[in-house]
Amino acid sequence: MNKVLKSLVVCLLLATGVKAQKHVVLISIDGLRPEFYLDPSWGMVNLRQAMNTGSYAEGVRGSFPTVTYPSHTTIVSGVLPAKHGIYYNTPVEPLGITGKWFWYYKDIKVPTLWTAAKQAGLVTAGVSWPVTVGAPIDYNLPEFVILPKNKGEKKDEIKALYDESNPKTLFEEVQDNAIGKLGEFGATLDYYTNDQNKARMAGYILRKYKPGFLAIHIGLTDHFEHEQGRDGDKVRSAVVGVDVALKTMFDAIEMAGLKDSTTFIVTGDHGFVDIHTQVNPNVMLAKAGLYDDANKEGWKAYFQASGGSAFLHLRNPNDKATLEKVNKALNALPEGTKRLFHVLNKQQVADAQGDPNAPIALAAYQGISFGATAKGELLTAAKGGTHGYLPTDFKEIQTGFVAFGRGIKPGVVLPLIGQEDIAPIVAKLLNLQMPGIDGVLYPGLFTAK
Repeated sequence: MNKVLKSLVVCLLLATGVKAQKHVVLISIDGLRPEFYLDPSWGMVNLRQAMNTGSYAEGVRGSFPTVTYPSHTTIVSGVLPAKHGIYYNTPVEPLGITGKWFWYYKDIKVPTLWTAAKQAGLVTAGVSWPVTVGAPIDYNLPEFVILPKNKGEKKDEIKALYDESNPKTLFEEVQDNAIGKLGEFGATLDYYTNDQNKARMAGYILRKYKPGFLAIHIGLTDHFEHEQGRDGDKVRSAVVGVDVALKTMFDAIEMAGLKDSTTFIVTGDHGFVDIHTQVNPNVMLAKAGLYDDANKEGWKAYFQASGGSAFLHLRNPNDKATLEKVNKALNALPEGTKRLFHVLNKQQVADAQGDPNAPIALAAYQGISFGATAKGELLTAAKGGTHGYLPTDFKEIQTGFVAFGRGIKPGVVLPLIGQEDIAPIVAKLLNLQMPGIDGVLYPGLFTAK
């Protein structure tokens, strides 16, 4: 379409009172770190080219804890975990960890971009976005796993997609038209096809249904950062792979004829920290007689481990005697051990907008992570990398942000933004109403039109 014809179309739309459609594609790269797009040696050629036409942040302060499900809920709600209610990736399970995650949208306590878009009459889509099973999304392939019922069985991501896609035929449709039939290993994060398949599914949905808002979560970079830490051959390969996945979606928008009406936002959930030592605070509770691994039914206190942090939960929230024993046990730790983390009281947890049910949280320093076990030694060896730290403790845990396309002013560099600031950006771009959010809207990020 030449420029004259485009102008005629715009004039016709204005004359007839028809509003031009606006589109936002929100892409979350799990474990995205700012250097992936700031440092050309990481090989994100496509994202860097796009970044040069738009704006970016040098860092994004995350949620507490800086883990995937609380972070993604913050991104789409504009508030931090204390308000939206997704405090961790997984439920608190002192009686034994089952493998369940917070998959279900009903667990979110506040409105989100999904609900605001629905109220505005927009068509929406999601691909592997956390906490979206049962969400009000028109075309949805949620992140979900069917857990094994018997010992020796494997978890099933394929059946989960068949069961929970919306509409029910959507997963079959994207296999037939975008990715081919997924076999036994088609959805596992152990192989590079995972990111590419998600991008192709999103690309198909963008071309076929042209949603006003699509959000996608891509996870392979995180997977290998856990295995290798902040750097390694698999990490670098995954970063290049995700850049290819981004180009698949960029191209899909162009093929659909939506380039001039679309804004891309590329962000993440957390950074990463190399680790060498794991602290197991439930071992301390077991020695204090507050948690018995052999008789979990009698538990009085339990630490919910979340990577670089751990949150205390009391069986009886008003049990001041048990809380006093926990504080005494923490104070009695060797001085060297106490230097591995700092202790947040209830007010400090509240200030960080973490789980309001936790009277104490432990925030590890770099190199240290927390485990859930109540057996063995208090300190054990660890390797690879993790996240989950207090987001204000060090910059390595920050994630990234790049925005370009319709409505974004080129050349704006934001030194630091909050994860809760992303929802208001999307809301402005799509003219959505989201009252009560905590995020800041930066007017200088947008063009005058």
